[in-house]
Amino acid sequence: MDDPGLELKFAGGAPLQAETGAEGCVIEGYASLFGIADQGGDVIAAGAYAGSLARIAARGDRVRMLWQHDPAHPIGVWEEIREDARGLWVRGRLLPEVARAREAAALVAAGAIDGLSIGYRTLRAERDGKGRRVLTEVDLWEVSLVTFPMLREAKLGRKSRADPWGELAGDLAGALRAAAEVLRAAR
Repeated sequence: MDDPGLELKFAGGAPLQAETGAEGCVIEGYASLFGIADQGGDVIAAGAYAGSLARIAARGDRVRMLWQHDPAHPIGVWEEIREDARGLWVRGRLLPEVARAREAAALVAAGAIDGLSIGYRTLRAERDGKGRRVLTEVDLWEVSLVTFPMLREAKLGRKSRADPWGELAGDLAGALRAAAEVLRAAR
């Protein structure tokens, strides 16, 4: 089956993991799990990403990290993406220089968001005995942080208890207090 349109799969599952470091908030988890039907009835087969990941690596490119599948809102970089026995595992960084990434890091740290979702094109699919579409080869474009994943099991694996970029928030609060003082003095 050939479908030239970009498809989105919101997944949930093993919880997202996050840890904060000097280079940003590191997140990891499963963006897709093999053999589990998503809310649309689709199942991803083991090995479905292999060709796409090889093509991406060969051209020196990378899968994009987006906020809620919005191409206008990249929020970080995926530094490692691989298939394992369970599914498509991802590890990357939310970039502190990006405002939406700082918001995402705060939401992840608070437990308000933990879903992962894939954006892809179907290259090959077949129907199984239950009538479900089984995706056997996909062209992976992006993996997004999302509120509601199509595959409920696709989630981040670890959450940071620390406040991501706490110093930056403190600096901003201090700058706002200083600006307020200047404005009061100017009256």
